[in-house]
Amino acid sequence: MLFASSSWLITPNVGLTIWTLVVFGISLFILWKAVLPRIGEALDRRRKAIDESIDAAEQTRREADELLVQYREHLKQARQQAEEIVERARQAAVVHEREARTAARARGDQMLEQTRREIEAESRRMIDEILRDVADLTVMATERVTRKVLTDEDQRRLVADALSEVDFTALSGGARRQS
Repeated sequence: MLFASSSWLITPNVGLTIWTLVVFGISLFILWKAVLPRIGEALDRRRKAIDESIDAAEQTRREADELLVQYREHLKQARQQAEEIVERARQAAVVHEREARTAARARGDQMLEQTRREIEAESRRMIDEILRDVADLTVMATERVTRKVLTDEDQRRLVADALSEVDFTALSGGARRQS
């Protein structure tokens, strides 16, 4: 009997098949009218959200690309400005060095000229001193040779004669100027 009661599942029953088709049709109609539109709306909302996300991501990507271009342009400008600053600093250093060398040469030339003037003044002073000493020695030598005191006029004449025989250009550096 066990097998006889289970045969109703295998044997098609027309009444049961009709009721199954009716229930399936009603379920399909309810799904079609109530559930499927909501599922469709949910899918549409999801599609719209995904599309909006894609659009927002695309917009963000475009903005990021624009920002990247701007950043690269600013970076390029900053590098150019840095190069210009470095070049100006180099030029200023060259000018400063040139000015410092010129100033040092001018200072050296000034010091050399002042030293020359001091040497010439000292040479003149020494020559004058030598002339006085020569004149004094000449007067003393003349007094001893002649055993008499010379007058001022005799002394001047003897000194002038003695000085005319002395070459003062060699003493004052005239030989140095000629070479």
